[in-house]
Amino acid sequence: MKNNRKIYDGNFKARVVLEVIRGQKTISEIASEYGVHPNQIINWKKKVIEKLPEILSNSNGKNGKNSSSDLEAELYRQIGQLKVELDWLKKNSLTLQSMRRGN
Repeated sequence: MKNNRKIYDGNFKARVVLEVIRGQKTISEIASEYGVHPNQIINWKKKVIEKLPEILSNSNGKNGKNSSSDLEAELYRQIGQLKVELDWLKKNSLTLQSMRRGN
Protein backbone atom coordinates (compact mmCIF):
# COMPACT_ATOMS: atom_id res chain seq x y z
CA MET A 1 0.00 0.00 0.00
CA LYS A 2 1.24 3.48 -0.86
CA ASN A 3 2.11 5.94 1.91
CA ASN A 4 -0.34 8.86 1.59
CA ARG A 5 1.06 11.29 4.15
CA LYS A 6 -0.01 14.88 3.89
CA ILE A 7 2.65 17.55 4.04
CA TYR A 8 1.61 20.89 5.53
CA ASP A 9 3.55 24.11 5.07
CA GLY A 10 4.63 26.31 7.94
CA ASN A 11 1.97 28.95 7.35
CA PHE A 12 -0.80 26.39 7.62
CA LYS A 13 0.65 24.93 10.82
CA ALA A 14 1.05 28.40 12.33
CA ARG A 15 -2.55 29.31 11.51
CA VAL A 16 -3.83 26.12 13.13
CA VAL A 17 -1.68 26.48 16.24
CA LEU A 18 -2.68 30.13 16.66
CA GLU A 19 -6.31 29.11 16.67
CA VAL A 20 -5.55 26.53 19.37
CA ILE A 21 -3.66 29.09 21.45
CA ARG A 22 -6.49 31.63 21.14
CA GLY A 23 -8.73 29.03 22.75
CA GLN A 24 -11.94 30.11 21.02
CA LYS A 25 -12.52 26.58 19.69
CA THR A 26 -11.63 23.14 20.98
CA ILE A 27 -8.85 21.14 19.38
CA SER A 28 -11.45 18.73 18.01
CA GLU A 29 -13.34 21.55 16.33
CA ILE A 30 -10.17 22.96 14.81
CA ALA A 31 -9.07 19.49 13.69
CA SER A 32 -12.32 18.84 11.89
CA GLU A 33 -12.34 22.33 10.37
CA TYR A 34 -8.83 21.94 8.90
CA GLY A 35 -8.93 18.20 8.28
CA VAL A 36 -5.98 17.45 10.58
CA HIS A 37 -5.82 14.80 13.28
CA PRO A 38 -6.06 16.28 16.81
CA ASN A 39 -2.84 14.51 17.87
CA GLN A 40 -0.98 16.25 15.05
CA ILE A 41 -2.26 19.63 16.21
CA ILE A 42 -1.17 18.83 19.76
CA ASN A 43 2.33 17.95 18.49
CA TRP A 44 2.56 21.23 16.54
CA LYS A 45 1.45 23.16 19.63
CA LYS A 46 4.11 21.43 21.76
CA LYS A 47 6.81 22.37 19.24
CA VAL A 48 5.68 25.99 19.25
CA ILE A 49 5.66 26.15 23.04
CA GLU A 50 9.14 24.58 23.20
CA LYS A 51 10.54 27.15 20.75
CA LEU A 52 8.91 30.23 22.32
CA PRO A 53 11.64 30.85 24.94
CA GLU A 54 14.26 30.74 22.19
CA ILE A 55 12.27 33.11 20.00
CA LEU A 56 11.49 35.51 22.83
CA SER A 57 14.89 35.38 24.53
CA ASN A 58 16.60 38.54 25.76
CA SER A 59 18.61 38.76 22.57
CA ASN A 60 15.32 39.25 20.67
CA GLY A 61 16.57 37.03 17.88
CA LYS A 62 19.58 39.26 17.28
CA ASN A 63 21.94 36.30 17.14
CA GLY A 64 20.55 35.21 13.82
CA LYS A 65 20.46 38.75 12.46
CA ASN A 66 23.98 39.55 13.65
CA SER A 67 25.42 36.43 12.15
CA SER A 68 23.75 37.15 8.81
CA SER A 69 24.89 40.80 8.86
CA ASP A 70 28.39 39.68 9.88
CA LEU A 71 28.38 37.21 7.02
CA GLU A 72 27.16 39.89 4.64
CA ALA A 73 29.90 42.27 5.79
CA GLU A 74 32.53 39.57 5.35
CA LEU A 75 31.27 38.77 1.85
CA TYR A 76 31.38 42.44 0.86
CA ARG A 77 34.93 42.66 2.22
CA GLN A 78 35.95 39.66 0.15
CA ILE A 79 34.30 41.09 -2.96
CA GLY A 80 36.22 44.34 -2.48
CA GLN A 81 39.47 42.49 -2.02
CA LEU A 82 38.89 40.39 -5.14
CA LYS A 83 38.05 43.52 -7.14
CA VAL A 84 41.32 45.17 -6.09
CA GLU A 85 43.26 42.02 -6.97
CA LEU A 86 41.52 41.76 -10.35
CA ASP A 87 42.26 45.40 -11.17
CA TRP A 88 45.91 44.89 -10.18
CA LEU A 89 46.19 41.78 -12.35
CA LYS A 90 44.59 43.56 -15.31
CA LYS A 91 46.96 46.50 -14.93
CA ASN A 92 50.05 44.30 -14.66
CA SER A 93 48.88 42.11 -17.52
CA LEU A 94 48.60 45.16 -19.78
CA THR A 95 52.01 46.38 -18.59
CA LEU A 96 53.60 43.01 -19.36
CA GLN A 97 51.98 42.89 -22.79
CA SER A 98 53.22 46.36 -23.67
CA MET A 99 56.72 45.50 -22.42
CA ARG A 100 56.81 42.36 -24.56
CA ARG A 101 55.74 44.29 -27.63
CA GLY A 102 58.33 46.99 -26.99
CA ASN A 103 61.25 44.57 -26.67
